[in-house]
Amino acid sequence: MTAHVQGLFVFPVKGMSAQPLERVTLTAGRGVPHDRTLALARPGGAYEPGMRHGISKREFFVLVAEERLAALTTHLDTATGEFTVDVRGHRVLTADLGTDDGLAQLRAFYARVLDLPPGTEPVVARDDGRRFTDTAHASDEAMELVSVLNLASVRDLARRTGSELAPGRFRANVHLDGLPAWAERDLVGEEFSLGGVRVRGVHPTVRCAATEVDPATGRRDLPVPRLLSRTYGHDVMGFYVEVVGGGELAVGDPVREVVGA
Repeated sequence: MTAHVQGLFVFPVKGMSAQPLERVTLTAGRGVPHDRTLALARPGGAYEPGMRHGISKREFFVLVAEERLAALTTHLDTATGEFTVDVRGHRVLTADLGTDDGLAQLRAFYARVLDLPPGTEPVVARDDGRRFTDTAHASDEAMELVSVLNLASVRDLARRTGSELAPGRFRANVHLDGLPAWAERDLVGEEFSLGGVRVRGVHPTVRCAATEVDPATGRRDLPVPRLLSRTYGHDVMGFYVEVVGGGELAVGDPVREVVGA
């Protein structure tokens, strides 16, 4: 099987549902457009509107602590600002996040979902030019990295541990298939192409408790970091890349070595 892009995903709201893409245009030094540009911050925490530096993901409501979020199917129309939430196929929220009323609906809805004390609501984090990625605390450059997952490595872990392991647990932007298991380790520090996009492998992705949550049920049912450590002696799955040459990327595009990089 030729190595290729099997899936593309954007996560407009940190901690919420993946939204599949057929194609995307990437720019040098930038992440996936609209990825993690909105988040729900913990009231009274480190986040302040307009802040110009990254903070820990634990300052936000995310799956590492709030697994119930995975039971909600969310979608943000990045063109119109319409945000929807479905539960078991039933629409439970439609809010226009371009309006004050829509933002109030969003805060009130998630206050109920998260069982926050009366009068307490999450803080909507949305600041021009900033992303709330897990790497944002490191630097503004790291904030723009793209997360990549090798599906063969996921299958290898599932086989070795006798587990059912959905790739969606790892919340990556790009899924690759056709590579040998763990071949991504050799791509860190190297330049290669994904379709019409030139990227450089930056560093492996160390996994946290968010991967313990089944994205289909919202239940914390599998100790993925512990399985990784016990099976391989590390808690890594996937890696981050920097876009060094922009272009279009589409599902099905090949993965190629860059000659002369």
